Order: sequence, then C-alpha cells, then structure tokens
Amino acid sequence: MLLLAMDTATPAVTVALHDGEAVVASSSQVDARRHGELLLPAVDRVLKEAGLKLDAVTGVVVGVGPGPYTGLRVGLVTAAAFSSALGVPVHGLCTLDGLAYASGIDEPFAVATDARRKEVYWARYDDSRTRAGDAAVDRPADIAERLAGLPVVGAGARLYPEAFPDARDPEHQSAAALAALAAERLAAGGEGFLDPLPMYLRRPDAQVPKNYKVVTPK
Repeated sequence: MLLLAMDTATPAVTVALHDGEAVVASSSQVDARRHGELLLPAVDRVLKEAGLKLDAVTGVVVGVGPGPYTGLRVGLVTAAAFSSALGVPVHGLCTLDGLAYASGIDEPFAVATDARRKEVYWARYDDSRTRAGDAAVDRPADIAERLAGLPVVGAGARLYPEAFPDARDPEHQSAAALAALAAERLAAGGEGFLDPLPMYLRRPDAQVPKNYKVVTPK
C-alpha cells in the first residue's frame, strides 16, 4: 500500500505519503491564497523525499471539506486527476475528521476551522475517531453555548477565543493525519469514506447579482 494524501480545504496546503504502516514523507505550508501554486510542488517534494515515483501510489486520499470554494476544489480536482491517470481509487474524508484524528483526544470535543464571513466550519466528536453528527457552518457566538466546556481543536478556536476558550492543537490540517486515518479505515475493511465531492455547506462567495438586467442583441 502507498497512499498519497492531500487536503486544500483550509489555509494549509498539505500532502503526505503513507505505506500502510507509517507516514514516509509529508509537507505542509500554510498559505490561504496559493493552493493551486503550492500543491503539485508539494507532491513532487514528498515523492522525492520518500525516493519513490508517482506510479508507486496505490490509492489517493483527499480531504473533501468543508472549506471555501476556491481552495477546496484544487485538492479535489488534483486527486481526481491522479486517480484517473494512475488507475487507482480515490478515498474522500471529511477535513474535520483529519484534525480530530490528529488531536488524539479520547473524550468529547469539537473541531472548528475558519469559514470566513466571521463563521466556522465545525463538528462534535465523541473521541478522535468518532464524529457525533454532520459538519455544519455557524457563527461562533451561535454555537458557543452548545460547545461550552468542550475542548475545541483547530484554527477556529484560535480565531474566536471568546467563544471557544479551551483551544487545543493542532491548529492546522495535516495530510499525514488524514493518510493515517485512511490507512486505518482501509485495514478495517474500507468503511467510512466519502465520495470525493466538495462539501461546501454554503454557496460560494462569488454569486450572480440579483435583479440584473440581461442585454441581448436584437
């Protein structure tokens, strides 16, 4: 097994290789504006670090979000392209699940990432491997009472400490954790994966203006 994992649903452009037993190479850069520019060089970098060629990859793992429209689709399109070119499966995982898994927390907690517009993408977890319900997007003040007393992992907790006073690491997503979670699920029978489709949870920032006038030639 050699899994190529990537996630661009958050400001972290992160890539990792996992051989079924351990992460053999990883790369992460935090830059919310350069997902498309940084992702493929990161793939080249981890392959070079591991001393492997792309054709050694047996599966692709990708974070499906939730995340902002532009960054999220970079990782998904790239994962689909690699899957098609190599003839290997692509396994989707919720981005928040990767952060939860990396936390190692074995009691109830939450994960919150920056959704912009003064909102967070979030989900509750029973432990680092078990999400308790679907991911959602809300204003921090609107969910602070629901998450009161719980540790909160991720950049969302750092951005809104008044709503999430017990912020925990990791702050940013790691493809290494995403790959390890995928390897664990594959070894257990391959359950728990999502279709490699974007989880937006809301409409993109760029929208067609309402009540615009259509001008067509006569």
